[in-house]
Amino acid sequence: MQDHVDQISRGMAAEEIWLVEHPSVITAGTSTSATDLLQPERFPVVATGRGGRFTYHGPGQRVIYPMLDLGRRGRDVRRYVVALEDWAIAALRDLGVNAGLSRLGTGIWVHDPHQPGRLLKIGAIGVRVRRWISFHGLALNVTTDLDHFAAIVPCGIQGHGVARLSDLRPGVDMPSLDRALLHRLPTMLHSLSGETEAAIKTLEDPSDCS
Repeated sequence: MQDHVDQISRGMAAEEIWLVEHPSVITAGTSTSATDLLQPERFPVVATGRGGRFTYHGPGQRVIYPMLDLGRRGRDVRRYVVALEDWAIAALRDLGVNAGLSRLGTGIWVHDPHQPGRLLKIGAIGVRVRRWISFHGLALNVTTDLDHFAAIVPCGIQGHGVARLSDLRPGVDMPSLDRALLHRLPTMLHSLSGETEAAIKTLEDPSDCS
């Protein structure tokens, strides 16, 4: 990924978005706290240059690495992060999942179907930009073994659980998510130009909880 980012910055490669699935691994961002690693021997731990704290990646999780030239797409990192959030939320809502943001912390959240008023995290975001080329990105739980998240405090947010798409919408699989992401991709890319304003509300907003 870093090699491809370097090639883009030198004009030797085109933008790409990778959709991948990792073996079980814990990645550490630049704001990592050692106290958030609860089971240090359970999975390999890999230091990365992305923002954020500890995140688990593993089978059944769609990891998305957009390598985009923000130098020609508005030069606005905050807008880029909002665009990624909006992209994931729109794709999940196309699949029948009411996802959104939360004041609890970064990432993509959903309502707990078994405990009214409680929010669960279904997606994590951690990005880096080098010479205006983006890399790292976001991860969405599809059929992920949620017990694996017990190895960490996900993204440093304590007291809140995680969710996966297959529990919220039984029968929805990885290819279904990929198709929804592809369908919403043009809108995400268009939003980077600044011609449209994101209008994502938090899930605590009553108008966004219907």
